[in-house]
Amino acid sequence: MKLRMQAIAAAVAVIGSSAAGAGEPEAQKWIDTEFQPSTLSRDRQMAEMKWFIEAAAKLKAKGVNEVNVVSETITTHEYESKTLARAFTEITGIKVNHDIIQEGDVVEKLQTSMQSGKSIYDGWISDSDLIGTHYRYGAILPLSDYMNGPGKEFTNPDLDLKDFIGTRFTTAPDGKLYQLPDQQFANLYWFRADWFARKDLQDKFKAKYGYDLGVPTNWSAYEDIAEFFTNDVKELDGRRVYGHMDYGKKDPSLGWRFTDAWLSMAGTADRGLPNGMPVDEWGIRVAEDKCTPVGASVARGGAANSPAAVYALTKYVEWMKKYSPQQATGMTFSEAGPVPAQGQIAQQIFWYTAFTADMTKKGLPVVNPDGTPKWRMAPSPYGPYWKDGMQNGYQDVGSWTFFKSTDPNRMSAAWLYAQFVTSKTVSLKKSIVGLTFIRDSDVHSEFFTKHADNYGGLIEFYRSPARVAWTPTGTNVPDYPRLAQLWWSNVATAVTGERTPQQAMDNLANEMDQVMLRLERAGMAQCAPKLNPRGDPSKWLSDQHAPWKKLANEKPKGETIAYDRLLQAWKEGKVR
Repeated sequence: MKLRMQAIAAAVAVIGSSAAGAGEPEAQKWIDTEFQPSTLSRDRQMAEMKWFIEAAAKLKAKGVNEVNVVSETITTHEYESKTLARAFTEITGIKVNHDIIQEGDVVEKLQTSMQSGKSIYDGWISDSDLIGTHYRYGAILPLSDYMNGPGKEFTNPDLDLKDFIGTRFTTAPDGKLYQLPDQQFANLYWFRADWFARKDLQDKFKAKYGYDLGVPTNWSAYEDIAEFFTNDVKELDGRRVYGHMDYGKKDPSLGWRFTDAWLSMAGTADRGLPNGMPVDEWGIRVAEDKCTPVGASVARGGAANSPAAVYALTKYVEWMKKYSPQQATGMTFSEAGPVPAQGQIAQQIFWYTAFTADMTKKGLPVVNPDGTPKWRMAPSPYGPYWKDGMQNGYQDVGSWTFFKSTDPNRMSAAWLYAQFVTSKTVSLKKSIVGLTFIRDSDVHSEFFTKHADNYGGLIEFYRSPARVAWTPTGTNVPDYPRLAQLWWSNVATAVTGERTPQQAMDNLANEMDQVMLRLERAGMAQCAPKLNPRGDPSKWLSDQHAPWKKLANEKPKGETIAYDRLLQAWKEGKVR
Protein backbone atom coordinates (compact mmCIF):
# COMPACT_ATOMS: atom_id res chain seq x y z
CA MET A 1 0.00 0.00 0.00
CA LYS A 2 2.81 2.36 0.94
CA LEU A 3 4.62 1.69 -2.35
CA ARG A 4 1.40 2.30 -4.24
CA MET A 5 0.91 5.70 -2.53
CA GLN A 6 4.50 6.63 -3.34
CA ALA A 7 3.90 5.78 -6.98
CA ILE A 8 0.76 7.96 -7.09
CA ALA A 9 2.66 10.82 -5.45
CA ALA A 10 5.46 10.48 -8.00
CA ALA A 11 2.95 10.57 -10.86
CA VAL A 12 1.35 13.70 -9.50
CA ALA A 13 4.78 15.26 -9.15
CA VAL A 14 5.52 14.52 -12.80
CA ILE A 15 2.20 16.05 -13.85
CA GLY A 16 2.94 19.09 -11.72
CA SER A 17 6.44 19.43 -13.18
CA SER A 18 5.13 19.18 -16.72
CA ALA A 19 2.42 21.74 -16.08
CA ALA A 20 4.92 24.10 -14.47
CA GLY A 21 7.15 23.98 -17.49
CA ALA A 22 4.24 24.74 -19.78
CA GLY A 23 3.18 27.80 -17.77
CA GLU A 24 6.55 29.45 -17.19
CA PRO A 25 6.87 31.12 -20.62
CA GLU A 26 3.42 32.63 -20.16
CA ALA A 27 4.32 33.80 -16.66
CA GLN A 28 7.49 35.43 -17.94
CA LYS A 29 5.54 37.17 -20.68
CA TRP A 30 3.02 38.62 -18.22
CA ILE A 31 5.74 39.67 -15.80
CA ASP A 32 7.58 41.52 -18.55
CA THR A 33 4.57 43.13 -20.24
CA GLU A 34 1.92 43.72 -17.56
CA PHE A 35 3.06 43.11 -13.99
CA GLN A 36 5.34 46.12 -13.76
CA PRO A 37 6.11 47.93 -11.62
CA SER A 38 6.12 45.55 -8.66
CA THR A 39 7.52 45.63 -5.15
CA LEU A 40 9.19 42.32 -6.03
CA SER A 41 12.18 41.79 -8.30
CA ARG A 42 11.46 39.96 -11.54
CA ASP A 43 13.14 36.82 -10.17
CA ARG A 44 10.92 36.86 -7.07
CA GLN A 45 7.86 37.46 -9.24
CA MET A 46 8.79 34.43 -11.31
CA ALA A 47 9.31 32.32 -8.19
CA GLU A 48 5.84 33.29 -6.97
CA MET A 49 4.30 32.45 -10.34
CA LYS A 50 6.00 29.04 -10.32
CA TRP A 51 4.29 28.27 -7.04
CA PHE A 52 0.89 29.13 -8.59
CA ILE A 53 1.66 26.93 -11.60
CA GLU A 54 2.56 23.95 -9.42
CA ALA A 55 -0.43 24.40 -7.10
CA ALA A 56 -2.78 24.64 -10.07
CA ALA A 57 -1.34 21.46 -11.54
CA LYS A 58 -2.50 19.52 -8.46
CA LEU A 59 -6.05 20.74 -8.98
CA LYS A 60 -6.03 20.08 -12.72
CA ALA A 61 -4.99 16.52 -11.93
CA LYS A 62 -8.25 16.31 -9.96
CA GLY A 63 -10.26 17.52 -12.93
CA VAL A 64 -10.61 21.21 -12.02
CA ASN A 65 -10.15 23.26 -15.18
CA GLU A 66 -12.55 26.16 -14.65
CA VAL A 67 -13.90 28.34 -11.81
CA ASN A 68 -16.56 31.02 -11.50
CA VAL A 69 -16.15 34.11 -9.31
CA VAL A 70 -18.02 37.41 -8.93
CA SER A 71 -17.49 40.97 -7.76
CA GLU A 72 -19.14 44.39 -7.95
CA THR A 73 -18.43 46.77 -10.83
CA ILE A 74 -15.57 49.15 -10.01
CA THR A 75 -12.35 49.94 -11.91
CA THR A 76 -10.24 47.52 -9.84
CA HIS A 77 -12.55 44.58 -10.47
CA GLU A 78 -12.86 45.42 -14.16
CA TYR A 79 -9.07 45.15 -14.35
CA GLU A 80 -9.20 41.79 -12.61
CA SER A 81 -11.99 40.50 -14.83
CA LYS A 82 -10.54 41.68 -18.15
CA THR A 83 -6.80 41.35 -17.53
CA LEU A 84 -5.81 39.39 -14.43
CA ALA A 85 -8.31 36.56 -15.03
CA ARG A 86 -6.82 36.08 -18.50
CA ALA A 87 -3.31 36.15 -17.07
CA PHE A 88 -4.19 33.53 -14.45
CA THR A 89 -5.79 31.33 -17.11
CA GLU A 90 -2.78 31.49 -19.40
CA ILE A 91 -0.25 30.97 -16.60
CA THR A 92 -2.01 28.16 -14.68
CA GLY A 93 -4.28 26.54 -17.26
CA ILE A 94 -7.34 26.99 -15.03
CA LYS A 95 -9.95 29.16 -16.73
CA VAL A 96 -11.49 31.92 -14.62
CA ASN A 97 -14.90 33.38 -15.38
CA HIS A 98 -14.87 36.61 -13.35
CA ASP A 99 -18.33 38.17 -13.48
CA ILE A 100 -18.73 41.84 -12.56
CA ILE A 101 -22.24 42.93 -11.52
CA GLN A 102 -23.81 45.70 -9.46
CA GLU A 103 -23.08 45.70 -5.72
CA GLY A 104 -26.75 45.20 -4.84
CA ASP A 105 -26.85 42.13 -7.09
CA VAL A 106 -23.79 40.66 -5.37
CA VAL A 107 -25.50 41.01 -1.98
CA GLU A 108 -28.74 39.54 -3.33
CA LYS A 109 -26.97 36.51 -4.80
CA LEU A 110 -25.05 36.02 -1.55
CA GLN A 111 -28.33 36.04 0.34
CA THR A 112 -29.83 33.52 -2.08
CA SER A 113 -26.82 31.23 -1.64
CA MET A 114 -27.10 31.45 2.15
CA GLN A 115 -30.80 30.58 2.06
CA SER A 116 -30.39 27.69 -0.37
CA GLY A 117 -27.24 26.28 1.21
CA LYS A 118 -25.65 26.11 -2.25
CA SER A 119 -23.17 28.73 -3.43
CA ILE A 120 -23.84 30.18 -6.88
CA TYR A 121 -20.13 31.00 -7.34
CA ASP A 122 -16.89 29.30 -6.33
CA GLY A 123 -15.56 32.57 -4.93
CA TRP A 124 -16.98 35.98 -4.10
CA ILE A 125 -15.60 39.46 -3.56
CA SER A 126 -18.09 40.84 -1.06
CA ASP A 127 -17.77 43.81 1.26
CA SER A 128 -16.39 43.21 4.71
CA ASP A 129 -19.59 45.02 5.81
CA LEU A 130 -21.05 41.52 5.91
CA ILE A 131 -18.56 40.23 8.50
CA GLY A 132 -21.22 40.18 11.25
CA THR A 133 -23.54 38.22 8.94
CA HIS A 134 -20.88 35.74 7.88
CA TYR A 135 -19.81 35.10 11.44
CA ARG A 136 -23.32 34.54 12.81
CA TYR A 137 -24.81 32.34 10.10
CA GLY A 138 -21.91 29.90 9.89
CA ALA A 139 -22.22 29.48 6.11
CA ILE A 140 -18.90 31.17 5.27
CA LEU A 141 -15.59 29.36 5.59
CA PRO A 142 -13.21 30.92 8.12
CA LEU A 143 -10.01 31.40 6.13
CA SER A 144 -7.91 31.01 9.28
CA ASP A 145 -9.16 27.43 9.62
CA TYR A 146 -8.80 26.73 5.91
CA MET A 147 -5.24 28.07 5.56
CA ASN A 148 -4.05 26.07 8.55
CA GLY A 149 -6.02 22.97 7.57
CA PRO A 150 -7.25 21.53 4.26
CA GLY A 151 -6.14 24.57 2.28
CA LYS A 152 -2.58 24.69 3.55
CA GLU A 153 -1.09 23.18 0.39
CA PHE A 154 -2.98 25.74 -1.70
CA THR A 155 -1.99 28.76 0.40
CA ASN A 156 0.84 30.84 -1.04
CA PRO A 157 3.79 30.72 1.38
CA ASP A 158 4.52 34.32 0.33
CA LEU A 159 0.95 35.56 0.89
CA ASP A 160 2.23 37.71 3.80
CA LEU A 161 -1.02 38.45 5.64
CA LYS A 162 0.74 41.01 7.85
CA ASP A 163 1.26 43.16 4.75
CA PHE A 164 -2.52 43.52 4.23
CA ILE A 165 -3.84 46.73 5.77
CA GLY A 166 -7.48 45.66 6.16
CA THR A 167 -7.47 42.28 7.89
CA ARG A 168 -8.65 43.74 11.20
CA PHE A 169 -11.89 44.58 9.37
CA THR A 170 -12.38 41.01 8.11
CA THR A 171 -11.76 39.34 11.46
CA ALA A 172 -14.82 38.27 13.49
CA PRO A 173 -15.33 38.35 17.28
CA ASP A 174 -13.97 34.77 17.45
CA GLY A 175 -10.59 36.10 16.29
CA LYS A 176 -10.71 34.26 12.96
CA LEU A 177 -10.08 35.77 9.54
CA TYR A 178 -13.18 35.22 7.38
CA GLN A 179 -12.33 37.28 4.29
CA LEU A 180 -9.19 38.31 2.39
CA PRO A 181 -9.10 42.02 1.36
CA ASP A 182 -8.97 42.57 -2.41
CA GLN A 183 -9.54 46.35 -2.64
CA GLN A 184 -10.10 49.26 -0.25
CA PHE A 185 -11.32 52.83 -0.57
CA ALA A 186 -12.45 55.43 1.95
CA ASN A 187 -15.02 58.20 2.01
CA LEU A 188 -13.21 61.49 2.58
CA TYR A 189 -13.74 65.22 2.23
CA TRP A 190 -13.03 66.54 -1.31
CA PHE A 191 -12.49 70.20 -2.19
CA ARG A 192 -11.25 72.53 -4.92
CA ALA A 193 -7.87 73.53 -3.50
CA ASP A 194 -7.36 76.05 -6.31
CA TRP A 195 -10.51 77.93 -5.33
CA PHE A 196 -9.78 77.76 -1.62
CA ALA A 197 -6.34 79.28 -2.31
CA ARG A 198 -7.71 82.39 -4.01
CA LYS A 199 -6.91 85.48 -1.95
CA ASP A 200 -10.11 87.29 -2.95
CA LEU A 201 -12.26 84.38 -1.78
CA GLN A 202 -10.26 83.95 1.41
CA ASP A 203 -10.72 87.62 2.30
CA LYS A 204 -14.42 87.58 1.49
CA PHE A 205 -15.02 84.43 3.56
CA LYS A 206 -13.12 85.69 6.61
CA ALA A 207 -14.93 89.02 6.51
CA LYS A 208 -18.27 87.22 6.65
CA TYR A 209 -17.57 84.34 9.04
CA GLY A 210 -14.62 85.54 11.13
CA TYR A 211 -12.34 82.57 10.48
CA ASP A 212 -10.15 81.31 7.65
CA LEU A 213 -11.39 79.55 4.56
CA GLY A 214 -9.77 76.14 4.81
CA VAL A 215 -10.46 72.44 5.31
CA PRO A 216 -13.50 72.26 7.64
CA THR A 217 -12.98 70.16 10.74
CA ASN A 218 -16.59 70.37 11.91
CA TRP A 219 -19.98 70.39 10.22
CA SER A 220 -20.58 74.02 11.12
CA ALA A 221 -17.65 75.12 8.95
CA TYR A 222 -18.72 72.78 6.16
CA GLU A 223 -22.16 74.38 6.19
CA ASP A 224 -20.68 77.90 6.17
CA ILE A 225 -18.47 77.04 3.20
CA ALA A 226 -21.41 75.46 1.36
CA GLU A 227 -23.45 78.61 1.93
CA PHE A 228 -20.54 80.83 0.88
CA PHE A 229 -19.87 79.20 -2.49
CA THR A 230 -23.53 78.63 -3.34
CA ASN A 231 -24.99 81.99 -2.38
CA ASP A 232 -22.05 84.45 -2.14
CA VAL A 233 -19.58 83.32 -4.78
CA LYS A 234 -22.27 81.88 -7.09
CA GLU A 235 -20.12 81.92 -10.23
CA LEU A 236 -16.49 81.19 -11.09
CA ASP A 237 -14.83 81.03 -14.49
CA GLY A 238 -18.17 81.86 -16.09
CA ARG A 239 -19.98 78.88 -14.54
CA ARG A 240 -22.52 78.51 -11.73
CA VAL A 241 -20.88 76.88 -8.71
CA TYR A 242 -22.25 75.01 -5.73
CA GLY A 243 -20.91 74.47 -2.23
CA HIS A 244 -22.06 70.88 -1.84
CA MET A 245 -22.87 67.72 -3.80
CA ASP A 246 -24.91 64.66 -2.86
CA TYR A 247 -27.62 62.35 -4.19
CA GLY A 248 -31.14 61.54 -2.98
CA LYS A 249 -33.07 59.28 -5.36
CA LYS A 250 -35.08 56.48 -3.78
CA ASP A 251 -32.70 53.73 -4.76
CA PRO A 252 -30.66 51.06 -2.92
CA SER A 253 -27.57 53.24 -3.30
CA LEU A 254 -29.22 55.81 -1.03
CA GLY A 255 -28.80 53.29 1.77
CA TRP A 256 -25.02 53.19 1.27
CA ARG A 257 -24.96 56.93 1.87
CA PHE A 258 -26.07 56.26 5.44
CA THR A 259 -24.87 52.77 6.33
CA ASP A 260 -21.44 53.86 5.14
CA ALA A 261 -21.00 55.71 8.42
CA TRP A 262 -22.91 58.97 7.89
CA LEU A 263 -24.36 58.67 11.38
CA SER A 264 -20.95 58.06 12.95
CA MET A 265 -19.55 61.19 11.28
CA ALA A 266 -22.29 63.14 13.06
CA GLY A 267 -21.34 61.43 16.35
CA THR A 268 -24.20 58.97 16.80
CA ALA A 269 -22.18 55.98 18.01
CA ASP A 270 -20.10 55.27 21.08
CA ARG A 271 -16.36 55.71 21.19
CA GLY A 272 -14.30 52.78 19.98
CA LEU A 273 -12.41 51.56 16.93
CA PRO A 274 -12.92 50.04 14.48
CA ASN A 275 -16.59 50.63 15.40
CA GLY A 276 -18.41 52.15 18.34
CA MET A 277 -18.93 49.82 21.28
CA PRO A 278 -21.46 48.91 22.58
CA VAL A 279 -23.45 51.15 20.16
CA ASP A 280 -22.11 51.16 16.60
CA GLU A 281 -22.45 53.50 13.61
CA TRP A 282 -25.78 51.92 12.61
CA GLY A 283 -27.16 52.69 16.05
CA ILE A 284 -27.24 48.99 17.04
CA ARG A 285 -26.35 48.15 20.62
CA VAL A 286 -24.77 44.84 21.61
CA ALA A 287 -24.75 43.21 25.05
CA GLU A 288 -21.76 43.02 27.38
CA ASP A 289 -20.48 40.01 25.43
CA LYS A 290 -19.79 42.51 22.58
CA CYS A 291 -21.58 40.19 20.20
CA THR A 292 -25.32 39.85 20.95
CA PRO A 293 -27.45 42.64 19.37
CA VAL A 294 -30.04 43.98 21.82
CA GLY A 295 -31.71 46.80 19.88
CA ALA A 296 -31.53 49.70 17.43
CA SER A 297 -34.21 52.00 18.82
CA VAL A 298 -33.50 54.29 21.76
CA ALA A 299 -36.33 52.53 23.61
CA ARG A 300 -34.14 49.40 23.61
CA GLY A 301 -30.83 51.17 24.21
CA GLY A 302 -29.88 51.73 20.56
CA ALA A 303 -29.28 55.03 18.78
CA ALA A 304 -30.79 54.74 15.29
CA ASN A 305 -33.48 57.29 16.17
CA SER A 306 -31.47 59.24 18.74
CA PRO A 307 -31.04 63.03 18.62
CA ALA A 308 -27.64 62.62 16.92
CA ALA A 309 -29.10 60.33 14.23
CA VAL A 310 -32.02 62.69 13.59
CA TYR A 311 -29.58 65.61 13.38
CA ALA A 312 -27.51 63.68 10.81
CA LEU A 313 -30.50 63.02 8.57
CA THR A 314 -31.75 66.59 8.97
CA LYS A 315 -28.45 68.04 7.77
CA TYR A 316 -28.22 65.59 4.89
CA VAL A 317 -31.60 66.69 3.51
CA GLU A 318 -31.07 70.40 4.25
CA TRP A 319 -27.63 70.62 2.63
CA MET A 320 -28.65 68.72 -0.47
CA LYS A 321 -31.68 70.93 -1.08
CA LYS A 322 -29.99 74.25 -0.26
CA TYR A 323 -26.44 73.88 -1.62
CA SER A 324 -26.40 71.16 -4.33
CA PRO A 325 -27.40 71.36 -7.99
CA GLN A 326 -31.17 70.95 -8.27
CA GLN A 327 -30.89 67.59 -10.02
CA ALA A 328 -28.99 66.02 -7.09
CA THR A 329 -32.16 64.91 -5.30
CA GLY A 330 -33.07 62.76 -8.31
CA MET A 331 -29.63 61.15 -8.69
CA THR A 332 -28.27 57.78 -7.62
CA PHE A 333 -24.76 57.12 -6.30
CA SER A 334 -23.36 56.24 -9.74
CA GLU A 335 -25.02 59.24 -11.40
CA ALA A 336 -23.78 61.72 -8.79
CA GLY A 337 -20.24 60.35 -8.59
CA PRO A 338 -18.86 62.01 -11.76
CA VAL A 339 -20.42 65.44 -11.06
CA PRO A 340 -17.53 67.02 -9.05
CA ALA A 341 -15.20 66.26 -11.98
CA GLN A 342 -17.30 68.57 -14.18
CA GLY A 343 -15.91 71.61 -12.37
CA GLN A 344 -18.88 73.25 -10.62
CA ILE A 345 -18.60 71.78 -7.12
CA ALA A 346 -16.52 73.50 -4.43
CA GLN A 347 -16.52 70.69 -1.88
CA GLN A 348 -18.08 67.35 -1.04
CA ILE A 349 -18.23 66.05 2.51
CA PHE A 350 -18.78 62.44 1.50
CA TRP A 351 -16.58 61.50 -1.46
CA TYR A 352 -15.34 57.98 -2.20
CA THR A 353 -11.64 57.68 -3.05
CA ALA A 354 -12.65 54.98 -5.54
CA PHE A 355 -13.33 57.92 -7.87
CA THR A 356 -9.69 59.07 -7.69
CA ALA A 357 -8.63 57.38 -10.92
CA ASP A 358 -11.53 58.97 -12.82
CA MET A 359 -10.79 62.40 -11.30
CA THR A 360 -7.16 62.54 -12.45
CA LYS A 361 -7.68 62.23 -16.20
CA LYS A 362 -6.06 64.96 -18.27
CA GLY A 363 -8.48 67.38 -19.88
CA LEU A 364 -10.95 67.47 -17.03
CA PRO A 365 -11.89 70.91 -15.62
CA VAL A 366 -10.51 69.74 -12.24
CA VAL A 367 -7.07 68.70 -13.56
CA ASN A 368 -4.14 71.01 -14.32
CA PRO A 369 -2.39 70.88 -17.73
CA ASP A 370 0.53 68.99 -16.14
CA GLY A 371 -1.83 66.26 -14.91
CA THR A 372 -1.87 67.25 -11.25
CA PRO A 373 -5.30 67.69 -9.63
CA LYS A 374 -6.81 71.06 -8.80
CA TRP A 375 -8.58 69.30 -5.92
CA ARG A 376 -7.44 67.67 -2.69
CA MET A 377 -8.86 65.16 -0.26
CA ALA A 378 -8.87 65.40 3.53
CA PRO A 379 -10.63 63.85 6.54
CA SER A 380 -14.36 64.51 6.49
CA PRO A 381 -15.48 67.01 9.14
CA TYR A 382 -17.42 65.71 12.12
CA GLY A 383 -20.76 66.73 13.63
CA PRO A 384 -21.36 68.28 17.05
CA TYR A 385 -22.02 64.91 18.72
CA TRP A 386 -18.66 63.50 17.60
CA LYS A 387 -15.94 62.95 20.23
CA ASP A 388 -12.31 61.87 20.21
CA GLY A 389 -11.99 58.11 19.99
CA MET A 390 -14.98 57.66 17.69
CA GLN A 391 -14.91 56.18 14.21
CA ASN A 392 -13.84 58.95 11.80
CA GLY A 393 -15.50 57.73 8.63
CA TYR A 394 -16.16 54.77 6.36
CA GLN A 395 -13.79 52.56 4.41
CA ASP A 396 -14.94 49.94 1.93
CA VAL A 397 -13.01 46.66 2.01
CA GLY A 398 -14.10 44.35 -0.80
CA SER A 399 -12.86 40.93 0.25
CA TRP A 400 -12.62 37.36 -0.99
CA THR A 401 -15.30 35.22 0.60
CA PHE A 402 -15.99 31.48 0.28
CA PHE A 403 -18.94 29.29 1.24
CA LYS A 404 -18.40 26.08 3.20
CA SER A 405 -20.78 24.34 0.77
CA THR A 406 -18.56 24.96 -2.29
CA ASP A 407 -16.92 21.91 -3.84
CA PRO A 408 -13.53 21.71 -2.05
CA ASN A 409 -11.45 21.43 -5.21
CA ARG A 410 -13.24 24.26 -7.02
CA MET A 411 -12.98 26.40 -3.92
CA SER A 412 -9.25 25.73 -3.76
CA ALA A 413 -8.92 26.83 -7.39
CA ALA A 414 -10.89 30.01 -6.64
CA TRP A 415 -8.68 30.55 -3.59
CA LEU A 416 -5.64 30.33 -5.86
CA TYR A 417 -7.12 33.03 -8.10
CA ALA A 418 -7.94 35.19 -5.07
CA GLN A 419 -4.33 34.97 -3.92
CA PHE A 420 -3.10 35.63 -7.45
CA VAL A 421 -4.98 38.94 -7.82
CA THR A 422 -3.78 40.05 -4.36
CA SER A 423 -0.22 38.74 -4.71
CA LYS A 424 2.81 41.02 -4.51
CA THR A 425 3.59 40.11 -8.11
CA VAL A 426 0.49 41.96 -9.38
CA SER A 427 -0.81 44.10 -6.49
CA LEU A 428 1.24 47.23 -7.13
CA LYS A 429 0.15 47.39 -10.77
CA LYS A 430 -3.45 46.75 -9.69
CA SER A 431 -3.13 49.57 -7.14
CA ILE A 432 -1.94 51.95 -9.86
CA VAL A 433 -4.90 51.03 -12.08
CA GLY A 434 -7.64 51.23 -9.45
CA LEU A 435 -6.04 53.15 -6.53
CA THR A 436 -7.70 50.80 -4.03
CA PHE A 437 -4.80 49.79 -1.80
CA ILE A 438 -4.65 46.55 0.17
CA ARG A 439 -0.91 46.15 0.91
CA ASP A 440 1.34 48.32 3.04
CA SER A 441 4.26 47.51 0.74
CA ASP A 442 2.38 49.02 -2.21
CA VAL A 443 1.38 52.16 -0.31
CA HIS A 444 5.03 52.75 0.61
CA SER A 445 6.42 51.74 -2.78
CA GLU A 446 8.90 53.87 -4.68
CA PHE A 447 6.29 54.41 -7.40
CA PHE A 448 3.78 56.10 -5.11
CA THR A 449 6.49 58.09 -3.35
CA LYS A 450 7.51 59.50 -6.72
CA HIS A 451 3.95 60.18 -7.94
CA ALA A 452 2.19 61.15 -4.69
CA ASP A 453 1.45 64.67 -5.94
CA ASN A 454 -0.80 63.24 -8.65
CA TYR A 455 -3.30 61.81 -6.18
CA GLY A 456 -4.44 64.78 -4.11
CA GLY A 457 -3.54 63.45 -0.66
CA LEU A 458 -4.57 59.80 -1.15
CA ILE A 459 -1.05 58.46 -0.64
CA GLU A 460 -0.50 60.53 2.49
CA PHE A 461 -3.84 59.30 3.85
CA TYR A 462 -2.97 55.63 3.37
CA ARG A 463 0.49 56.13 4.85
CA SER A 464 -1.00 57.61 8.04
CA PRO A 465 -2.86 56.02 10.97
CA ALA A 466 -6.02 57.49 9.43
CA ARG A 467 -6.32 54.43 7.22
CA VAL A 468 -7.48 52.33 10.19
CA ALA A 469 -9.62 55.07 11.78
CA TRP A 470 -11.87 54.96 8.70
CA THR A 471 -13.62 51.63 9.01
CA PRO A 472 -16.26 49.41 7.36
CA THR A 473 -19.53 48.29 8.91
CA GLY A 474 -18.76 46.38 12.08
CA THR A 475 -19.78 43.13 13.71
CA ASN A 476 -22.83 44.54 15.56
CA VAL A 477 -24.90 44.18 12.36
CA PRO A 478 -26.32 40.63 12.47
CA ASP A 479 -27.77 40.42 8.96
CA TYR A 480 -26.46 43.05 6.55
CA PRO A 481 -28.68 42.16 3.54
CA ARG A 482 -31.92 42.26 5.53
CA LEU A 483 -31.11 45.36 7.56
CA ALA A 484 -29.39 47.42 4.85
CA GLN A 485 -32.49 47.45 2.63
CA LEU A 486 -34.45 49.25 5.37
CA TRP A 487 -32.26 52.34 5.21
CA TRP A 488 -32.84 53.65 1.71
CA SER A 489 -36.61 53.31 1.82
CA ASN A 490 -36.84 55.21 5.11
CA VAL A 491 -34.28 57.91 4.26
CA ALA A 492 -36.13 58.54 1.00
CA THR A 493 -39.27 59.53 2.88
CA ALA A 494 -37.34 62.36 4.55
CA VAL A 495 -35.97 63.52 1.19
CA THR A 496 -39.44 63.70 -0.34
CA GLY A 497 -40.97 65.28 2.75
CA GLU A 498 -43.37 62.39 3.37
CA ARG A 499 -41.94 62.16 6.88
CA THR A 500 -39.91 64.43 9.11
CA PRO A 501 -36.36 63.26 9.87
CA GLN A 502 -37.52 62.21 13.34
CA GLN A 503 -40.41 60.17 11.94
CA ALA A 504 -38.16 58.56 9.31
CA MET A 505 -35.58 57.51 11.89
CA ASP A 506 -38.26 56.30 14.32
CA ASN A 507 -39.67 54.08 11.60
CA LEU A 508 -36.22 52.84 10.60
CA ALA A 509 -35.28 51.99 14.20
CA ASN A 510 -38.53 50.12 14.77
CA GLU A 511 -38.18 48.17 11.50
CA MET A 512 -34.61 47.22 12.43
CA ASP A 513 -35.84 45.97 15.80
CA GLN A 514 -38.55 43.92 14.12
CA VAL A 515 -36.04 42.25 11.78
CA MET A 516 -33.77 41.45 14.71
CA LEU A 517 -36.71 40.01 16.67
CA ARG A 518 -37.37 37.66 13.75
CA LEU A 519 -33.69 36.70 13.68
CA GLU A 520 -33.88 36.06 17.41
CA ARG A 521 -36.81 33.68 16.95
CA ALA A 522 -35.25 31.96 13.95
CA GLY A 523 -31.90 31.48 15.66
CA MET A 524 -28.41 31.77 14.22
CA ALA A 525 -25.25 29.70 14.47
CA GLN A 526 -23.85 32.09 17.06
CA CYS A 527 -24.48 35.52 18.62
CA ALA A 528 -28.12 35.78 17.54
CA PRO A 529 -29.97 38.96 18.59
CA LYS A 530 -31.68 38.95 21.98
CA LEU A 531 -33.49 42.25 22.18
CA ASN A 532 -33.96 44.35 25.28
CA PRO A 533 -37.60 45.04 26.21
CA ARG A 534 -38.91 48.43 25.08
CA GLY A 535 -38.73 51.06 27.79
CA ASP A 536 -38.70 54.79 28.41
CA PRO A 537 -36.17 56.26 25.92
CA SER A 538 -35.14 58.92 28.43
CA LYS A 539 -33.53 56.32 30.68
CA TRP A 540 -31.01 55.53 27.93
CA LEU A 541 -30.16 59.06 26.74
CA SER A 542 -26.91 60.32 28.28
CA ASP A 543 -24.10 62.84 27.96
CA GLN A 544 -21.57 60.08 28.72
CA HIS A 545 -22.36 57.47 26.09
CA ALA A 546 -24.64 56.63 23.18
CA PRO A 547 -27.48 57.23 22.70
CA TRP A 548 -26.43 60.85 23.31
CA LYS A 549 -28.76 63.48 24.72
CA LYS A 550 -29.85 66.30 22.42
CA LEU A 551 -27.42 69.21 22.46
CA ALA A 552 -28.67 72.68 23.24
CA ASN A 553 -26.48 74.04 20.43
CA GLU A 554 -26.06 71.84 17.36
CA LYS A 555 -24.10 74.50 15.48
CA PRO A 556 -20.97 75.54 17.36
CA LYS A 557 -18.53 77.99 15.73
CA GLY A 558 -17.02 76.76 12.52
CA GLU A 559 -13.45 75.50 12.59
CA THR A 560 -11.04 75.01 9.70
CA ILE A 561 -7.43 73.97 9.24
CA ALA A 562 -4.91 74.85 6.54
CA TYR A 563 -4.45 71.89 4.19
CA ASP A 564 -0.66 71.99 4.44
CA ARG A 565 -0.90 71.59 8.22
CA LEU A 566 -3.24 68.66 7.80
CA LEU A 567 -0.96 66.99 5.28
CA GLN A 568 1.99 67.44 7.61
CA ALA A 569 0.02 65.79 10.43
CA TRP A 570 -0.54 62.74 8.22
CA LYS A 571 3.17 62.65 7.38
CA GLU A 572 3.96 62.79 11.11
CA GLY A 573 1.80 59.76 11.78
CA LYS A 574 -1.31 61.48 13.15
CA VAL A 575 -4.93 60.79 12.23
CA ARG A 576 -5.78 64.49 11.68
